[in-house]
Amino acid sequence: MARIAVAVSGGVDSLCALCRLREQGHDVLALHGLFLPAADTETTADGLPPSGGLSLSTEADAPRLWHIPATAGHSAPLAPDMPASLSAAGTTDPSPALPGLREACRRLGVPLYLLDARKRFARTVMQPFVRAYAQGRTPNPCALCNASIKFGVLREAAHRLSADTLATGHYARCTVHPHFGQRLLVPAVDAGKDQAYFLALVPPDSLQHAIFPLAGLTKQDCRAAVAAAGLSVPLPGESQEICFIPSGEDAYRDFLQRRWAEDGILPPPGGPVLLRTPEGERPIARHDGLWRYTEGQRRGLGIAHSEPLYVLGKDVARQALLVGGRALLAMHGCRTAPANCFLPPAAVRSLFDGPVFVRLRYRQQPVPADVQLLPDNSLCIRLDSAQGPHFPSAPGQIAAVYDAAGHLLAGAVIREIFP
Repeated sequence: MARIAVAVSGGVDSLCALCRLREQGHDVLALHGLFLPAADTETTADGLPPSGGLSLSTEADAPRLWHIPATAGHSAPLAPDMPASLSAAGTTDPSPALPGLREACRRLGVPLYLLDARKRFARTVMQPFVRAYAQGRTPNPCALCNASIKFGVLREAAHRLSADTLATGHYARCTVHPHFGQRLLVPAVDAGKDQAYFLALVPPDSLQHAIFPLAGLTKQDCRAAVAAAGLSVPLPGESQEICFIPSGEDAYRDFLQRRWAEDGILPPPGGPVLLRTPEGERPIARHDGLWRYTEGQRRGLGIAHSEPLYVLGKDVARQALLVGGRALLAMHGCRTAPANCFLPPAAVRSLFDGPVFVRLRYRQQPVPADVQLLPDNSLCIRLDSAQGPHFPSAPGQIAAVYDAAGHLLAGAVIREIFP
């Protein structure tokens, strides 16, 4: 029987995934990741794991793994190369979800492990986020986290615990492509919660060792399943869009300014606001930094005009914010960084010759497009003008490419927008 590691955050979705696999008779273990530094979240507990644990590598920011005993004094696994126990007695829980997860795993008879990946999360998710904003982009940290953390170090920890596969609480579904025989992501049954878009940067090999138990469920199904199992949800609230930034209208601005000061990054300078019209561009105001705005934004511009203005784009070379009326708010395509392809390049190119669809923001529906995989493995995307006008995405967001059957073929970070 295959052993399955289930990534549990403390929310209802991952707890439902754990319950379903346990009920199906699988040999499962629960793996809880500690990612958020206490200084960058209002929900992280103050406790810190003691030194020790099982290091996943020799790198300075290597994640460390502990066994979480169900009760104080519970013995640690005795197999070689297994992590030591993090004693419940006299130790402050390093995660607010840990007490509830310990109780849920005790009731289910499932072993629980803690992975302290805060340093790796800071380097591979938070630092790129901070630097991208300083460069005028609007990054998508969830996609980076799924690639480097959820299906990176968590998968590595699962392997160290002798698990064959890693299951998560994502609303996503995998199916085998009928021609190429490769497992590919397709939309989940609950289209309103489908998260395949956020998995577009996950390495293909990691996808082959992933399980998504919520593929056919809705959010209501998950809540009902957890309640039926008699379990309490440690973190019952919905996840924030950016987990490491506290809630609040200006929270992300405060976070960025503090991190720039800590990292010695000069805040991006202000510059002109240029009104774009069919006749050309003219300055109408000044802005305090391009990082405060994103493409398509209407509220918060603070510019009096005869019609509502939208952010049409950001010219980083001139530090200029380009604004205009709704009629000018459109994009025709984009160029990306090297793509993460879920099939070999020759197969991807052959499928790009047929009907393909592109999603450029999570809440946008996929639209028909002409997509080319260029020699440097980047994507050149031209949106179908007959389906337009297309609401603009932003450099730093993810371009996800699907075939007509909904298979996710490739994903990449947007570098340049074609207005």
